[in-house]
Amino acid sequence: MKFRFIPTAVLAMALTTMSFAAEPAPNVGIVNFASCVSDSKIGKQEQASFEGLKKQMSSLLEDTEKQLNELATKFNDAEFVDSLSPEAEEELKNKFRSLNEDLGRYQNQYYQVLNQANMKIVQTISTNINTAAEKVAKDKKLNLVVNKDACFFSAPTLDITSLVVAEMDKTYEQILKQAAAPAQVEQQAVAKTEETKAK
Repeated sequence: MKFRFIPTAVLAMALTTMSFAAEPAPNVGIVNFASCVSDSKIGKQEQASFEGLKKQMSSLLEDTEKQLNELATKFNDAEFVDSLSPEAEEELKNKFRSLNEDLGRYQNQYYQVLNQANMKIVQTISTNINTAAEKVAKDKKLNLVVNKDACFFSAPTLDITSLVVAEMDKTYEQILKQAAAPAQVEQQAVAKTEETKAK
């Protein structure tokens, strides 16, 4: 009975191995998300918008901090404080408290707005990568496209990042053309109207 079991087990393993060997290996593509962000036109545009927002909010914070520091310097000057009337001193203290509250509120808004903007950027770029990766997968007959961060190792030959970035750029250019088309039609209409008036 033992002898019959061993050949049966060996036969089952051989058949299983043969069935795996008979199935074609899946075609896989690997995409580097970070490269798509840094190299694609939409990624660069989104990063520039984010930096602009960050700079704008930073200048508001810096201005408020500067005003607070100036008031703190005045309060540390004993001669200046002694020269103030009680009403003027109270007014400066109220201004200092108000600026301090504004600074705290601005800091909270700064982090919230930047966090939301960052999430929006990631979502926008992820959507663009998904769409581009799907197109590349269809063109290259790939069964699976994976983010590089999800892999411990992948052969460089599987990397399709440049193809995905190129597809993202194509889509971005089409969106820009579609957005520019109504403006061009409007400019042509204005030019035609002015030409008619001139006649």
